[in-house]
This record gives sequence, structure tokens and C-alpha cells, in this order.
Amino acid sequence: MQFHLDGFRPGDPSIADATAALPPTAPDRPLPDHVDVLIVGSGPTGLTLASQLAAFPDLSLCLAEAKPGPLQLGQADGIACRTMEMFQAFGFADRVLKEAYWVNETVFWKPDPDAPHHIRRSDRIQDVEDGLSEMPHVILNQARVHDFYLELMRHSPSGLVPHYGRRLLDVDLGRTTDHHVAATFERSDGTTETVRARYVVGCDGARSQVRRSIGRELVGDAANHAWGVMDVLAVTDFPDIRFKCIIHSSEGNIIVIPREGGYLVRIYVELGKLRDDERVHSRDITVEQLIAAANRVFAPYTVQVEEVAWWSVYEIGQRLCDRFDDVLVDDVPQRLPRVFIAGDACHTHSPKAGQGMNVSMRDGFNLGWKLASVLRRQCRPEILHSYSEERRAVAKQLIDFDRELSAMMGARPKMSADDAEGVDPIVFQQYFQQHGRFTAGVATQYRPSTLTGGDAHQHLAAGFLIGTRFHSAPVVRLADARPMQLGHVITADGRWRLFAFADAPAPDDPESRLAALCRLLSDDPRSPVVRFTPTGADGDVVFDVRAVLQQSHRSLTIRDVPTLLRPTKGRFGLVDHEKVFCPDLVHGPDIFELRGVDRADGALVLVRPDQHVAHVLPLDAFEELFSFFDAFMLEPG
Repeated sequence: MQFHLDGFRPGDPSIADATAALPPTAPDRPLPDHVDVLIVGSGPTGLTLASQLAAFPDLSLCLAEAKPGPLQLGQADGIACRTMEMFQAFGFADRVLKEAYWVNETVFWKPDPDAPHHIRRSDRIQDVEDGLSEMPHVILNQARVHDFYLELMRHSPSGLVPHYGRRLLDVDLGRTTDHHVAATFERSDGTTETVRARYVVGCDGARSQVRRSIGRELVGDAANHAWGVMDVLAVTDFPDIRFKCIIHSSEGNIIVIPREGGYLVRIYVELGKLRDDERVHSRDITVEQLIAAANRVFAPYTVQVEEVAWWSVYEIGQRLCDRFDDVLVDDVPQRLPRVFIAGDACHTHSPKAGQGMNVSMRDGFNLGWKLASVLRRQCRPEILHSYSEERRAVAKQLIDFDRELSAMMGARPKMSADDAEGVDPIVFQQYFQQHGRFTAGVATQYRPSTLTGGDAHQHLAAGFLIGTRFHSAPVVRLADARPMQLGHVITADGRWRLFAFADAPAPDDPESRLAALCRLLSDDPRSPVVRFTPTGADGDVVFDVRAVLQQSHRSLTIRDVPTLLRPTKGRFGLVDHEKVFCPDLVHGPDIFELRGVDRADGALVLVRPDQHVAHVLPLDAFEELFSFFDAFMLEPG
């Protein structure tokens, strides 16, 4: 999809009229007096959280933003494979794929030994290893991601629309009779409004007022390196301008990120180290200086900039909060969190790894389903402690990686074997390749906890690693022979998924463990499906049970599977035919082989609402299954 040919224009590129292409601004409305969840900040983190919560019409929500309207041009642009998997759960991955630039290869450049002030291509690598995800690594303006979320929220059961032009003044945690938190906002006319909320989430950036209100602070390294960045429409003889490039040069370093539309390109330009008492804005750098610096690095090639869509200068620093909620470590056993922080409000880092927006959005996805489960009385409120525990560990890992990557990216290329300060471009390339799973966003693994089981049965499904995201694979749906990705049935609806990978016998065989499991889930009063499903509700409203059989889809019919896997639903009692799958035995690959699932015994894979594998169990490990959900779920009452 090509656009921006005659100049950069924000908004939906499929709409010819520039004004109509921008997202609509909602009419100003007063803030509600009372809500279940107040979200402060409508950046990508806040919008991910809000979109998850907006799926539940029984929750009252408020999303408040200091800016006067929707974002039109964002700074972040890299979208990792794991984030694309999350977008699939929210239902707009296909729209991102259509507009975005796909990062297929990364090209490395280094000084030319025969002309040290010139660069030459040293290597090119596949950006994402084969089989890592069904989704690619893509580049798309952050504002378009916002647009997709905003549209999703408007069309959700809650019809949620942000309140713009609200600057947060204070969050009052004083204990009241109803244990609510009071947040006070100032409008542009100077008047104030107060919202009382059961929970408050600060997604309000690195200068977060919510963070200040709960006494947290970002701690870490001082910024000591300056970079410039610009999105440009340019004419150049540099041959790899439409590839992601990492350039080490004797004149400085550059990262080239092609942008969506076929013409726009982002160029990160190294500006050198800062003194301990110096800040980059004190240098009064101009965009003309950035362009000149870029041309020195690109030599012998030239870049003639025709239009600058956006540019900025920034400092690299890595900072982290000690916790991501308002509970002190010593108080965790006796106090529940009421205020949370997410995204840049609790962890900041450079854009070099392309993880800032990605990790932040997954903060929101992690917290969203937990808040909804607690507010809807499906889970014990103690699970809210897991948000800080899980996501801070991820942020710490990111910051450690970013610190090392930024140092290597900011160093000049090693010019000789005894050069102690320079970095060998080959060493950097090897480091980049080794950490490909991390930059793709799929390396996150939550440690064992109430929500994540141990690995005693991991061997039954070695490719579905407990604590990591559910790694999708191709299957064929039994009822209609449709080829599809199994992971794409996990939508952002707050439900748990129970994927039963069948043992060797056919599902109608008396020896089938799958059939025995389905009978237990349907009939045993201790079954989580029986215990935790509200009376009168569809049987899969809390637990979505699906099966993957070993037989060909042509050897069975939907009538051969247990009734739990073809339930009647809705007011007409219609049959859901879409819960049973088979391996693709014709075109392959076979999901049992691809994900290391035990063919003799099968496996039960429990998946959390945020797509992470919670547990792997034998099909007949009934007591372990009961115990796992008993630890944190509540019976409806």
C-alpha cells in the first residue's frame, strides 16, 4: 500500500479527503462522578487497557487524557511480532498488516577498509527467524494504532470514548468508607472535576502524576548519549533506503527504519555523548544539523530531504520503578492494590530495541483481564498483585538489554584490533541476531505463581512453554475444513482457553482420554466449567474449551466428538461447530510434531486471557486441574 507520495499526511491513508482521514473528536462531556476503573492517559498503554475493559458492558470506565484530542502523529512506530499477535486478539491485525511496512531483512553497513570515511554493506540477515511467529515485524505510525483502538472502543459494548483536555492534579488515596480513590482533574478553562474510582491506572507517561501521587519514582542511569530522529520524504542514491539498516561509520552511527506508504523513512542519527551536567536540548540542535550529520554518515551516498514530517532530539536513559502499584513490599500480604502504573510511567528506555510501545501495550493487556476478572467477581482480588510482579520482571529484562544494545549502537566502530573503546560491527550483528527472540517480543516467560503452573508435565507439550505466549500453529477446523491458525481463536474477551490435544484413540473410542476429560468438565461438580460458570449463562462464557484431534478431518464428523465440544448456545440453542480442529496432514506442518505434543497421552494446555500459557497437564490430571483454578477463582454468587 503506497501513500505520502506528494507529502506526508496523517490519518487513514485509504480516505482521499485529508480532513475526513483524521479520527473524530468526541464532543466534550463532564467526567463521571464514579467509575470502576479510571485510566489516566490515552497513549498506546492506556488504549490497550481501555479496549480490553471496554469489552465488558457491566463495567463502568473513564479514560481521561490531558491532550486536547486524538494523536495525529506518533513517535513510536515499531510493532513486534508478539504485539501483532495481541492485535489479532483485538481484531485489527489485518488492518495493521495492510498499511504497515514489513521488516523482512536487516542490512548492516560498516566503514569501507579501502576508504574509511565511506561505508559499505557488510551483511544482511533475515529479521525474524522462521517459525517464530505467524506474524511479521512491522512499522506503522503510533497514531494509526491509536485510531484502531479508538474505533474498537467506540464500537465495543461499553461505547467508550476518551475525555480529552483533562490534566490530572492529584490522586487521593485517603481511605474512605467505600475504599475508593479520588482523582482531581483540571479542564482548559481552569475548572476542576473529581472522579471516584475503585481502581486507578496511570498510563500518563514518563512524567506521570499518578506515579508521583503514590510515591513511586523512576530510578536508573542518567542519560549520557544524544540522538536525533526524523521522519522524512527524501531522494537518495543509498541503495538500501527501503531496508531496515544499522550503519556504523567513522562519522557516527545511523539506524534507518523505512516507514509505511513506500516513501517515508525514519532516520536515527547519533549525536555523541553528553557531559554529566548536560542535556541534549541545551545544544539547540536544528533539523538542518541532523540532515547534515546524516549525510556525513551516509557518505559516499547522499540524502536530499524534500520534506520533514516530524523530528526530535532525545537522550538515552534507562529507569525503572521498584513496584508498579501503590502497595509497599512489606504490605503485600495484608493490602490489595488500588492504583497501578503502566508503560513509560514505570519504565523508560531508548527506542533502539523498538520495544517501548510494545512492552507498554502488553502491560495494559496483562492488567486489563485481571481487573475485569476481579471487578466481575470471577477471580480473587489477590491476583492483582501479580501485575507488578510479572511486568516489572519483564521491564527489568528490557532495560538490561536496552542498556547493552544502546552502548553498542552508540559506540564508534572498532578501527583496529587493539581499539578498546570501539565496537566491532560483526560483534554487534551477532548480538543483534542472538537477541532476535527478545526484540520479536516472544521471549517473555512468567515465573511460576498462582496464575502460572510448574513444569512437571511440560514434556507433554514441549512447544507450549509454560509462562510464554501461546505459540500459534496451523490447523484445519473439523466442521468445515477451514485452514487457520489455532492461536487466532484467542480473542481479547477475558476468557480462559483450555486446549485439549487429544490422545491417540478417536474421540468416540471408549478408551479416549479426551472423551473422559470432556465428561468430567461437563458433569463433575468440582469441574471449573461447572463451578465457575454463572447459572443460565452459556457454558463457555468463562472457559472456552477446544480440542485438537490427531485424526484427519476427513475421517471424522462433528457428531463424533463429545457434546462439550459442540455446545448449544444463545437464546435459540444453536450449536457451536467451531471448537474442534485437526492437524493439516496434507500440506502440513502437523501441529503435534511442530509443538512437541505427546501423541500417546495428549496434553491439556491452559491459556490465560492474555494469551500466555498458564499450565500444561495430562488429560486425566483432574485433581491438578481442580486445584489450579480453585486457588484464584470465585464461584458466582
